[in-house]
Amino acid sequence: MALLLAAAGCVPAQVIEFESGGLRYQTQTKGGVTVMFAHLPGHLRDYATVQVAVSNGSNAPAVVRVDDITFRRPDGSALQAVPARTVVQKLLARGSRSDVMQLVSTYEATLYGIPGIRSTNGYQQRRLSAEAELTSGRLKAAAAASAIVLVENKLAPGQSTDGAVFFPGGGRPLGPGHLQVRIGSAAFEFSSDPDLTKTLQPSRIPK
Repeated sequence: MALLLAAAGCVPAQVIEFESGGLRYQTQTKGGVTVMFAHLPGHLRDYATVQVAVSNGSNAPAVVRVDDITFRRPDGSALQAVPARTVVQKLLARGSRSDVMQLVSTYEATLYGIPGIRSTNGYQQRRLSAEAELTSGRLKAAAAASAIVLVENKLAPGQSTDGAVFFPGGGRPLGPGHLQVRIGSAAFEFSSDPDLTKTLQPSRIPK
């Protein structure tokens, strides 16, 4: 990632908030690895959805796994992010074409709205790779939906990835709590408030 993630790297372990495209983002850097997260508007079927992006600015590989992403509620209960394969199977089995394409459109609008993001192993690359082998419009829609979901990725130094992460919740927002993303021995913690209309102080927005 570029300028925004570089700005986050200036103050390791501090959570920095900023707004882009109507969404509120949080970003944190530890050991050269930067994680960015935001709630995506709306929901899809049984899931609440967030966007996660990871940039590896360290000198060692960084492994990103959906199994290492957890949402903890104030009452102590925890929700585990749903594996990519499970999400894709349910989307194709139960989600309508309009559901899928709405999710694709929402994700692309938020992704392209973040200044400075240049993902090397993210949604855009996965989508183009899948579509290159397909001719059916229906299959291309399925491929685009599959490409959205964050998958396990071993990032070499200088590489980055992004994707949507799904949590079970009966189609309701996650509500207040904390999102934890573990990468190696580092735990990235974010205070989760899905109120996307919150106004941030200008001093907290990276330049």
